[in-house]
Amino acid sequence: MRLLGRILKTTSALWPYYLGIILASVTVAALALVSPFILREATNTIVSAVNGERALDSVTRTIIILALVLFIADALNTVISNIGGYIGDVMSARMRQILATRYYAKLLALPQKYFDNQVTGTIIARLDRSINGVTQFMQSFSNNFFPMLITAAAVLAISAVYYWPLAVLLAALFPIYMWLTALTSKRWQKLEAAKNGEIDLANGRFAEVVGQVKVVKSFVAETRELDDFSTRYGRTVEITRPQSRWWHQMDSLRGVAMNLIFLAIYLLLFYRTLHGYFTLGDMVMLIQLVNMAKQPVFMMSWIVDSAQRAIAGSRDYFEVMAQPLEPTANRELVDATTTSTVPSLSTAAIAPLPCGEPALAFDHVSFAYEAGKPVIDDVTFSAHHGERIALVGESGGGKSTLVNLLLGLYQPGSGTLTVCGRGVDTLTTEQLRASVGVVFQDASLFSGSIAENIAYGRPGASMDEIIEVARKANAHEFIEGFPEGYQTIIGERGLKLSGGQRQRVAVARAMLKDAPVLILDEATSALDTRSERAVQAGLEQLMMNRTTLMIAHRLSTIADVDTIVTINEGRVDEIGSPAELAVSGGIYSQLLTLTQSTAESDRQRLRAFGFTGDVPENEDEV
Repeated sequence: MRLLGRILKTTSALWPYYLGIILASVTVAALALVSPFILREATNTIVSAVNGERALDSVTRTIIILALVLFIADALNTVISNIGGYIGDVMSARMRQILATRYYAKLLALPQKYFDNQVTGTIIARLDRSINGVTQFMQSFSNNFFPMLITAAAVLAISAVYYWPLAVLLAALFPIYMWLTALTSKRWQKLEAAKNGEIDLANGRFAEVVGQVKVVKSFVAETRELDDFSTRYGRTVEITRPQSRWWHQMDSLRGVAMNLIFLAIYLLLFYRTLHGYFTLGDMVMLIQLVNMAKQPVFMMSWIVDSAQRAIAGSRDYFEVMAQPLEPTANRELVDATTTSTVPSLSTAAIAPLPCGEPALAFDHVSFAYEAGKPVIDDVTFSAHHGERIALVGESGGGKSTLVNLLLGLYQPGSGTLTVCGRGVDTLTTEQLRASVGVVFQDASLFSGSIAENIAYGRPGASMDEIIEVARKANAHEFIEGFPEGYQTIIGERGLKLSGGQRQRVAVARAMLKDAPVLILDEATSALDTRSERAVQAGLEQLMMNRTTLMIAHRLSTIADVDTIVTINEGRVDEIGSPAELAVSGGIYSQLLTLTQSTAESDRQRLRAFGFTGDVPENEDEV
């Protein structure tokens, strides 16, 4: 229960709800105890009338009054119980909100390296199992089991007053049950962890397949994916067999042990009543009290099962919450991972840094994803405001890693990275990323409207501002062609748009962000020639008055840059203007020669550098 205690501690802001549940549970328990005492009085009163000790008319009035009191107590019990249930329902919903928000904030504040080793569907499955399992358990516990526990405690106290051995027998029920449960728990949770692992893998793959269903269908892989999914869930069945067998064997042992104790209790009550130690009414009352204690004991099997699942799930939650944060993570995100209530967050766009000098500089920067395996080594180059720099090199040579460092997704292993005249180690991640606009090869749009996607980087943008950047990005015409215009819903990842349309929306989005530094990560490599021209026109508008770092797949797109930096096996090979490097004999010069060749070996060499091998009409002008 230690992990559940941690959950309560991390949601301490819900104390008014906890207090309300306690008060309601105590009241319900007190009202429930009225019934046995009323029945005792009614039984003794009736017995006295039967024995001729009291007049029938007097007994009748007493019985009617007792029945009315019993009705009032039961009615109040029903009302207070439902009030407590309402508080418990709201409490669990608020707890789910707090825990889910903290989990989401933690994920958003984790470094990119964490996500490199995770499957999206697994992360989502953990959210569902960890948080929903805990909150559902807490809801059931507060609404049902907790009032019963208070009632059981009161029953023990009353029993001790009447006959202390009876209270001892009742009290023995709980430690015996919990001891037998402890014998069950360790093995059960180990099997549950194995089962959760299979479910996470299955659901993770499920999310991947749904997200890339076109690929699955095009490779006729539906049956393979379904077989893999079914096999993993089949393994959960195989794990469930010994797990359930073990649980129910131990539950049977617990049940028999409890039944033996209740046998002793009933024999004790019958014997003492028979020998005149208890009145008939006392026996009726004590049997009712015993049954009140009996209910939570036998309900413990279900509540412990639910608690075991909640505890197993909460381990996944706390495992994520224990991950180290991004070194310069957004302070609001960091605070949101530790707050015991729902944080009040600012959703205003972060202002970019002023255009300092150098606008962009790598100074002896090295980086490795894995220790001892450097991806880039001693990289040095810089750019002033408004300049355009192109990175050229073989695929896997470190170009995208430089982009990742510039976006603050990873921290340099050594050296200094400067943006807008400020070292990135002095900036928060939001300051850095607010100052860097990016257009990826994959437009990466969200479900929702076109207007919402364009305004993603500046949520408070007006419609006029959205339309203005859409015009500059060469996107306004096709957007207006839709019946809903800018309010057109584009589907998940923008699937209702063509590739060229998605990229133009992405260009407009980057324009509206208006960051002083721009990254173009092969922004037109996946487009046909016609779409590329439309997107390129928008990119030209986007690059105006910005420092641009581009990774290109066609030499024609970098012919007009100010500087080309060639990267060879993670190191800078050459730096110079296109005209200088065209005659240097280096990588860029070689690429120019290869574009003029029709030999397949030369085309393969071009593809190794990420180039298509197409020779645009103006390629000979480079």
